[in-house]
Amino acid sequence: MKKLPFYIAIVVGLVALDQWIKYLVETRLILQEMVDILPFLALYRTYNTGVAFSMFSSFSDTILIVVSLAVIAFILYLASRSTPEQWLARLGFALIIGGAIGNLIDRVVNGYVIDYIYFHTPVWSFAVFNIADVFITIGAITILLEEFFGWRRQRASSEPGADH
Repeated sequence: MKKLPFYIAIVVGLVALDQWIKYLVETRLILQEMVDILPFLALYRTYNTGVAFSMFSSFSDTILIVVSLAVIAFILYLASRSTPEQWLARLGFALIIGGAIGNLIDRVVNGYVIDYIYFHTPVWSFAVFNIADVFITIGAITILLEEFFGWRRQRASSEPGADH
C-alpha cells in the first residue's frame, strides 16, 4: 500500500483538528449556554455519555470504549480489503477512523464526548454533535458513493455489447 502514509496523515490531521476544536470549546464556552452563530446554528457545549444521539448512555465507559475499538478495527479491516481504485472509499474509511479516534480520546480521557454543534429552529432542533461526528457521517456517505459508482461501473460493463 503505497498510499498508506497519505491516509494515516489524513487520520492524524482529523484527530488533531477535532481535539484542538474540543480544547477551544472546553476553554472558551460555558457549559450548556447557547451561543447563536446563525438563526439556525449555535454553539452549545455539552457532554455525551452515550454514543450517537446519547443512545446507550447507561452503558459503562469500558463497554463503550471496547465497542469503539471494535468498530475502528472493523473499519480498518474493510479498508484493508479495498483496492487502490476505490480511493473514495479509502478516504471515507480515513474520515470514519479519524472521527472515531477523536471521540474515543474524549471517552478515555473524560468519560464522555464533548459535543458543541447545535442546529435548531424555533420549532425543531437536532441533536448536539461535534466535528468528529461530521467526519464519520461524511466518511459513511463517501463509502456509499464509492459503492454506488462501483455498482454502476460493474453493471455497465456487464451489459450486452459492452467491451470486456
